[in-house]
Amino acid sequence: MAWTPSANDYADVLATQNPWRELGRVPAELAKPVRRPLAQCLWRRLRSDRPRHQVVLGPRRVGKTTVMYQTVAELLSQGLPPNRLWWLRLDHPLLMERNLGDWISHIVRVSKATAAEPAIVFLDEVNYADAWDLWLKTFYDERHPVRIAATSSSTAALRNRHAESGVGRWEEQFLSPYLFSEYLALNDALPENRTEATLAQTIECAVSESVSLPSLDSHRRRFLLVGGFPELIAAPASDDEASDILRSQQTLRADAVQRAVCMDIPQAFNINEPIKLERLLYILGGQIAEIFSPTSLASDLSLTAATVYQYLDYLERAFLVFSLQNYSASEETIQRRGKKIYFVDGAVRNAALQRGIAPLRDQSEMGHLIENACAAHLHSLGLQSGVRVFHWRDRVSGVVREVDLVYDHPTEPLAFEISVGARHRLDGLRAFQSRFPKFNGRCYLVSPSTALHAPEEDHAGIGRLPIDLYLILTGAQAQADMERRLGV
Repeated sequence: MAWTPSANDYADVLATQNPWRELGRVPAELAKPVRRPLAQCLWRRLRSDRPRHQVVLGPRRVGKTTVMYQTVAELLSQGLPPNRLWWLRLDHPLLMERNLGDWISHIVRVSKATAAEPAIVFLDEVNYADAWDLWLKTFYDERHPVRIAATSSSTAALRNRHAESGVGRWEEQFLSPYLFSEYLALNDALPENRTEATLAQTIECAVSESVSLPSLDSHRRRFLLVGGFPELIAAPASDDEASDILRSQQTLRADAVQRAVCMDIPQAFNINEPIKLERLLYILGGQIAEIFSPTSLASDLSLTAATVYQYLDYLERAFLVFSLQNYSASEETIQRRGKKIYFVDGAVRNAALQRGIAPLRDQSEMGHLIENACAAHLHSLGLQSGVRVFHWRDRVSGVVREVDLVYDHPTEPLAFEISVGARHRLDGLRAFQSRFPKFNGRCYLVSPSTALHAPEEDHAGIGRLPIDLYLILTGAQAQADMERRLGV
């Protein structure tokens, strides 16, 4: 005989998921004391005069659920009654029994929500709700007295989504792994820095003030090797560096890589051979920062080139990797030319490849991690600022010229070449400036061993940025742009 849940069963689930009803506060183990920048902004968006829903996306283990609990705690501290704050973890078997419309109707009725005093509903793992995007559209269009914050790390959140549903109705907030500036702040080691309206202005300010940093080598090394996931970097560093690295790789491989590759993506997109998806991720890890070649990968994987492109799209939607297209003044040319692939965090790449302690003794491995970190920081900034990020590669008379990162700001663009040594050749940046004059005086060599120099101090107009300063300023700019965008 099938078990039929009773009203008391549903009530028990809601009581368990909303402990502030009884306690008047969020338990400390849920709303941890260290708040990431998004947690300091999200509550403002939910109480703003523009009541759009908020959807928080990002990799697994990056702290999305914690950010929402911290938002609940902040709203309670401001005096919002507990009965106006509701939490639904939608992967719970009982909650999956009813559609999202039924739950919101129940919440509105019980909390006596009105337009002036709406219920604020937190939907954790929203992808488990059927037709979630159409429900959010309905709640907004029909002026239900609710404001919603939702999370998902699964590609299922984007499966078969109606592209027009979210336009003007909700905003997507990307939560990246910790940036280097956040990591240093967490360890009380962040040097004083100043952000301006754009990254170009922030860098120019640092150059004009001849900013000098203390040695951050040990912090940078741990950040690159262990990764920027909260539970990993919040753990005290052990005396055995190798143990920290192995623990990081084991955790990320099980929770970030395997769950996405073997569960989320296959379930969302009906993939019958997830082993090929995993092999593609493995190959991408070995070819990090190289030009993506679907034809050669298709041969290696016994897939069509179209399927390889599709699999790459799935990996990007799962927030494991991201791609940078080849820069051109023509949008048509951009779409035709090759792209580079990077990982959302270099530690995820090491976990996917099961690199073990190889990064400790292989200098080329550290070079890959440095370039990946630089790309990931600029990518995160681009998501906050709305500026597109590219690489550049061109061949003229058989000679290949390349630039690692292009930040295509409409009025103050920048280009960066990343190197582990200060004597790296600058032919690519020179050729890039010649081809695209708007970048003159806005190109930099970024390296761990270089000293800070303004572009005008170089005969070719190419500046120098120490790697730590680049990571700090880019991360700080990402936070500043997010706060500006969210109205803080």
